[in-house]
Amino acid sequence: MAHITVESLFESHKEDLGLRWLAGRAGSSRRISREESDDESSIRVSGMVDDLEATQTTQDTLVEFSSNKSLIGHLSLINPNQIQVIGRTEIRYLNDLRTASREEAIRTLMSLEPDLIILAERQEPHSLLAELCEQTHTPLIASARSSNKLIGDLNYYLSNLLTEVTTIHGVYMEIITIGVLLVGESGVGKSELALELISRGHRLIADDAPEFRRIAPDTINGTCPNALTNFLEVRGLGVINVRELFGAGAVKQHKFLRLIVRLEHYDSDRMKAIDRFEGSYSSVNVLGLEIPEITLPVAPGRNLAVMVECATRNHILRLSGYNSTEDFMRRQQQLMENT
Repeated sequence: MAHITVESLFESHKEDLGLRWLAGRAGSSRRISREESDDESSIRVSGMVDDLEATQTTQDTLVEFSSNKSLIGHLSLINPNQIQVIGRTEIRYLNDLRTASREEAIRTLMSLEPDLIILAERQEPHSLLAELCEQTHTPLIASARSSNKLIGDLNYYLSNLLTEVTTIHGVYMEIITIGVLLVGESGVGKSELALELISRGHRLIADDAPEFRRIAPDTINGTCPNALTNFLEVRGLGVINVRELFGAGAVKQHKFLRLIVRLEHYDSDRMKAIDRFEGSYSSVNVLGLEIPEITLPVAPGRNLAVMVECATRNHILRLSGYNSTEDFMRRQQQLMENT
């Protein structure tokens, strides 16, 4: 299971987000990880705090919320976040409360069992908050960033890091601005096709073992494992470094997956069975999302690089709402009606 500790999160972002410890550093080993449940997936930060002097009524009210927290967000005492971000507005609100109400709000916050509290915009913590964080080993960190920027950056980082990952054997490329995955059995010619596409100006993302993460309901992001970055294995040539051979513009770090192109050897009978109007279109389920797939027959004399480019352009047209097959059939129908 993918995870990151609060300490690792702090160390990796302390420079760009201007982070510094305020209290609760004893809880720095808490692990931020993704948990699976029977009915839904969620991102969960492990760790519990000691019971605080909250009223029983407050505890009973909050029990239903604490088991299903959002990952990160602005301070909320009703729908709590695992990582509670307190900005200038929240601090002003707390300061405007009477002493008793302020202390009750802080104790309520702690009774929600936040796994990490971040004060944005260089705000200083109330003494009671710092004291309780220290007592319960709840990490309390300050940031120089605005709360909105902080939430956006960390949410993007954690969502990519902690989401489910799948590896699909193939060559992943950026072709005409979209992510295209070339798949097929070993020896079908994926790497040779990728090399030709690179020479035609397209970019390599990952060879052999691209990793895919679903980062949004309709978006799957594809990346390359660090050990394979820039490398492409071509039969007869061995392993080549695409970046060194073709320049930095021939590689890309990541791209959203939009199309899968499957290469298959077809005999004459299978070639005849292909739908001449629609071609070989289908879809493949990747991390719960249906990704369009087109199968291209591999046969002597077929220029696969040109066909993949054409398939990609045609798919982009389909995404924009244009379907050439429907347009063709509509014209034929009009001609028949006019004769």
